[in-house]
Amino acid sequence: MKRSALSGGKRGSPPTPFVLLNTIKLIIEDIQACFERDPAARNIFEVLLTYSGFHATLAHRIAYLLWKGHVPVVPRLLSHLARFLTGIEIHPGAVIGRSFFIDHGMGVVIGETAEIGDHVTLYQGVTLGGTGKEIGKRHPTIGNHVIIGAGAKVLGAINIGDYVRIGANAVVLRSVSEHATVVGVPGKIIKRPMEEEELDHSKLPDPITDRLEQMEKELSLFKEEIKKLERIK
Repeated sequence: MKRSALSGGKRGSPPTPFVLLNTIKLIIEDIQACFERDPAARNIFEVLLTYSGFHATLAHRIAYLLWKGHVPVVPRLLSHLARFLTGIEIHPGAVIGRSFFIDHGMGVVIGETAEIGDHVTLYQGVTLGGTGKEIGKRHPTIGNHVIIGAGAKVLGAINIGDYVRIGANAVVLRSVSEHATVVGVPGKIIKRPMEEEELDHSKLPDPITDRLEQMEKELSLFKEEIKKLERIK
């Protein structure tokens, strides 16, 4: 996964003019992502005033700068305020790439050591969480152009490759390679090429339904064989 220039340098160093300009650019790209991925976004004022996902992301961009500068307490307070106002909890230490979009957003949780690539879309109720009490890296790393459906849980220090799609309510506990689709509990990986971002969750494959359909076909063939044997008798 190729990493982009994100909003901050080495932790403990004050924000440079370059970092501040880069953060402004990231915020502009977050606004553009709202228009690109939500057909309900009609104008800039609507996005700025009513999109809770953008509000949470904006608060995080600022909190992340303060966090990298070792500013005490304030980054966590800003994150806490954003959670109170939007229902979205993003730890100020989480690394988020360009063109990030949270659709609807209520209940989204992103942990401290989570890393998110460019052009990622999260839907409501998504959790990028940890699975233990480790002090170091304990949250997932998400690649570029990843889409994570409503209610999905991605847990632990695992890697999610570029162009991965994770279906609604899936629980992912293992790393996923690029261009794969994950559905179910626990998450089942289905290899499938993906030419472009597809936001329609109804097009995600369902391994249980596919298996039932296969069993029905096999049962029909079995019945046909029985009928043939009965005719011979």
